[in-house]
Amino acid sequence: MFSEKKNSLKICHITSVHPPLDVRIFHKECSSLQANGYEVYLLHSMELNTIENGVHIKGLNFKNLNRYQRFKKVVDDLAVEALKLKADVYHLHDPELLRISLQLKLNGAKVIYDAHEDLPRDILSKKWIPFIIRKPVSIIAERMENYYAKRIDGVISATAHIANRYLKINSNTVDVNNYPLLNELNSIQTLKGNNEICYVGGISRTRGIYELIDAIDNLDVTLHLAGTFDDEQTQKEIMEKPGWKKVIYHGFVGRKEVWDILARSSIGIVTLYPLLNYLDALPIKMFEYMYAGIPVIASDFPVWSKILEENNCGITVDPKNPKEIADGISNLLINNTRMKEMGINGKSAVEKKYNWSFEENKLINFYHKILNK
Repeated sequence: MFSEKKNSLKICHITSVHPPLDVRIFHKECSSLQANGYEVYLLHSMELNTIENGVHIKGLNFKNLNRYQRFKKVVDDLAVEALKLKADVYHLHDPELLRISLQLKLNGAKVIYDAHEDLPRDILSKKWIPFIIRKPVSIIAERMENYYAKRIDGVISATAHIANRYLKINSNTVDVNNYPLLNELNSIQTLKGNNEICYVGGISRTRGIYELIDAIDNLDVTLHLAGTFDDEQTQKEIMEKPGWKKVIYHGFVGRKEVWDILARSSIGIVTLYPLLNYLDALPIKMFEYMYAGIPVIASDFPVWSKILEENNCGITVDPKNPKEIADGISNLLINNTRMKEMGINGKSAVEKKYNWSFEENKLINFYHKILNK
């Protein structure tokens, strides 16, 4: 039986881009697999070498590499280390790793690709790619992903929208959503009626930082901003805006600090631009705001609007309209009863359906299916 031999099966997760303690990769997928009886290894490109949550974490200690060096040297070295492990399953977390997928399969292992984002659509908004070649690069990327996706054993995606694309290519595809871990919330209190709001995540123009800073300029609020800017120029321009005086900038923070910020805040902001790769995304920050018991102000995308309206846990606004964002913040802050109701509703929704326990079951069942093909 599968359950009798599970303990002897070795799983190797590989990332060339993400930090070793990435929430989706380590805290959710690797830790869940280890807790369900697998021997789990995590290979990455950075420095950390340790065993945590029973997961063997091994880093290659690469520093200051450009994109080409990462694509060539890092991926090649990760392949060498991965093959040494002789794992039963290799779980790849970055598109550039797909080029070693068939090499890993030649050794009799199963190979899974974890599509965190809709890469072809994501490329269309990448500033570092010259605009004139973004469309051709996007087409090439989609063909590359499709080529390998057909030949490996399965695909895991971060949303149902991404899964629908891969199901046309590989029937062994499942969406494992990046919902919150219920055990991360320890002493988060419900609303305190203060005028503190927050944004946690990557900071860039397309994630709405310019409009958010403009929106708070004339409001009596404090914005807790946590995350890293995508480039120095954006950071410089944002810090020169009048609204920056209302900001407490935390920089990159760990998981405990994230929850500390949410505990202090009355509203969580997620006003990303209406780009193709965002419209159907399910940003973890939105569900973490909900779980912390604070109402959400989000972009008026149909998918997001449906979640917030069905659960009465937030409002949506035009992410490119600072006045609409400001009005949304003001209207919530003056109505503590409404904020409290939305906060309670959001937390309840996460506890009932938008949490990792349901996704963990999908992950484990998917592994069961792959290993018994």
